[in-house]
Amino acid sequence: MLLTNKVIFLTGGTEGIGFECARLYHAAGAKLSIISDSEKSIKQAAAKLVSDDIIFIQADVSVANDIRNAISQTINKFGKIDVIHNNAGISSPSKAAHNTEEAEWDRLFAVNVKGIYNTIRFGINELKRTKGNILNTSSLVGDIGQEIHAAYSATKGAINALTKSMALDYAAHGIRVNAVAPAGVWTPMLRTWSKQQPDTTMVENYLDEIHPLGYCPEGDVVADACLFLISDQARFITGCILPVTGGAELGYRRLINQPIQENLI
Repeated sequence: MLLTNKVIFLTGGTEGIGFECARLYHAAGAKLSIISDSEKSIKQAAAKLVSDDIIFIQADVSVANDIRNAISQTINKFGKIDVIHNNAGISSPSKAAHNTEEAEWDRLFAVNVKGIYNTIRFGINELKRTKGNILNTSSLVGDIGQEIHAAYSATKGAINALTKSMALDYAAHGIRVNAVAPAGVWTPMLRTWSKQQPDTTMVENYLDEIHPLGYCPEGDVVADACLFLISDQARFITGCILPVTGGAELGYRRLINQPIQENLI
């Protein structure tokens, strides 16, 4: 019960990695405020996670008033916030930089980067009071790049730099700031994408082979790392971008006949 009596503000917590984090955090004793912009996704998650210690709030992380209100609702319900986990993110479109429309570029940065800015500016005073911590969900591609995902990779690189800068800014307040950086992970989004490919078996083999440990994992492996980083077991760790990649960044592993729309989350 690493998170007993802790209150977690979790964005993008209704599916994929975020939902696996929500389940694990709750099992570890936390109270949860789970944020999503999708009413359908909230209903599906709420049917699986039923507890007086969990609230679901429909909000868009890129909209300042939505997050201001979500932070207030969380404090009104639970009395405090100990952890802000910025997990909400989008990955589309799958394009090179010159093919990316301005609106697409702006939307990616609004959700993936400005979303973090919004949660921190409205939640930082509460974290100062509780001496809490911040966790950002980044990606391996923020470090190594990714073909035809220029804007998405750029947002994840920005998250890595932002994580380290915030770690320096808030250390004096006893606030730790870290990020987790997965490679391929079987999320609902990735499963949908893989089923749209001409040869599903080839896609699955490809996703297994980019990880030297031999398989593309489910979201629970990332959730385990996230639990560690927000718990007191990581009490002397800050400014860390923790790869949860099965070694995908190691060695020379460019594969032949890779899918056109590679999708690392």
